Amino acid sequence: MQNERPKAPQGDSGALLDVFIRLGLITALVVLCLRVLNPFIPLLLWGTTLAVAIYPLHQRLARHLNDRQGVSATVIVLATLLILGVPSVMLGGSFAGHIHSGYQSFQAGELSIKPPNPKVAEWPIVGPQLYEAWSGASDNLPEFVERHDDKLKGIAKWLVGAAGKTVGSMLFFLAAFIVAGVIMAFGESGSRAFGRVLARFSDPERGARMQRLATATIRSVAVGVLGVALVQALLIGTGLMFAGIPGAGILAIVVLLLGIAQLPATLVTIPAIIFMWSAGDASTTSNILFTVYLLVAGLSDNVLKPLLLGRGVEAPMLIVLLGALGGMVMSGFIGLFLGAVVLAVGYQVFMAWVNEGMETAESGTPGQGA
Repeated sequence: MQNERPKAPQGDSGALLDVFIRLGLITALVVLCLRVLNPFIPLLLWGTTLAVAIYPLHQRLARHLNDRQGVSATVIVLATLLILGVPSVMLGGSFAGHIHSGYQSFQAGELSIKPPNPKVAEWPIVGPQLYEAWSGASDNLPEFVERHDDKLKGIAKWLVGAAGKTVGSMLFFLAAFIVAGVIMAFGESGSRAFGRVLARFSDPERGARMQRLATATIRSVAVGVLGVALVQALLIGTGLMFAGIPGAGILAIVVLLLGIAQLPATLVTIPAIIFMWSAGDASTTSNILFTVYLLVAGLSDNVLKPLLLGRGVEAPMLIVLLGALGGMVMSGFIGLFLGAVVLAVGYQVFMAWVNEGMETAESGTPGQGA
């Protein structure tokens, strides 16, 4: 007898080759599509986040407008641009303008610094050192610059770069609201399409559950955490700018970070009020008005949080903070918001998957007899 090896069916190798060819073509198509969309992905992500966050308000307004989705979206976008966009542009322009003019004066050797108020030396902890350095810079700025030349040049270049990014971020911020308006106008069909995509990747029941979870998380983080922090930062930043506090734009960003980290904004407003009274040159009436305004704005989160917080699923504050800081490192000011939302959604979806696996394992494990 002859030993004959069993021959593999010829169709198996051909089918496997077809699978590899199709997989390669699909991968190439996906990569090409992502390369084409790459410049617009941050804008689409931010616009989608805003649309999901504002969509309940959009639907309530649309019901009062005879279900005219386009008109409702347009009204909301225009109102938001006026309420949030104008102060954002003012703060961003003020920050960029001060940095640019200061850098030009520094380069031309024309920069001058006002002498400090003697009361600065009475500030606790940092007062004497700050007064000495400030006095030295105001008395003989060229010598002060020469002694700290390397550090000052590095700080100046970083500030100019930050100013340029701030202007770009403000324009991006306004454009994202327009994209959000278009998405809201076609929200129902878009939601159904996204649900079908999730159902295709998993199954109809799990896909619908993941869609509800992602939507609730976006609204909770974008409105309850980032929304409160942004509104408070704009209120305080605008007050600091009109009060003549130096670096109002930078301080507004600090307030924003404090709000995301759930820390009190009074960490900024109280020192600003002290500076205004001790080093400012405004009238007593003006100082009283701005003091009251800054105190109220610094405590406004106590009113905003009950109104906005707790809508949907709350992500841990550590996840939100890490997402905000990581996003800011990667993509600047806009990444501050996108990073927090994306990481929070990813965390909630991952934990839902983990909990679902645990529930399945527990339900499939037979109980032990007594």
